[in-house]
Amino acid sequence: VVQPETIIEAQKLITEIYVDEKVEDYILDLVFATRNPLKYDLKDFDGIIDIGASPRATINILKASKSRAFTEGRGFVTPEDVRYVSTEILRHRVILTYEAEAEELTTDQVINRLFEKIEVP
Repeated sequence: VVQPETIIEAQKLITEIYVDEKVEDYILDLVFATRNPLKYDLKDFDGIIDIGASPRATINILKASKSRAFTEGRGFVTPEDVRYVSTEILRHRVILTYEAEAEELTTDQVINRLFEKIEVP
């Protein structure tokens, strides 16, 4: 059993975990690519994503990445932390078109394609 004070202290430590500007840009690129895929050379996504991830997805990916770094015992976030948490966060924030559903594409397939295409810092 964890005491409430321990949880509050962990939350404070997590907010202090370092995130490099390049990792922040990587998070932004992942989210913005769901909203404007052509800008990120994702031509195969044209007509596939109906609604992209919101700015809240960016915030949640950042917070979850910091939490993952904390649980891994690090004081900094890596791109691997971002990838680890992003699928779960983006899965319910990216809405595919009917055409994508007709082609039997899944949100996970689209997210995995994002990971392949967006350059990792």
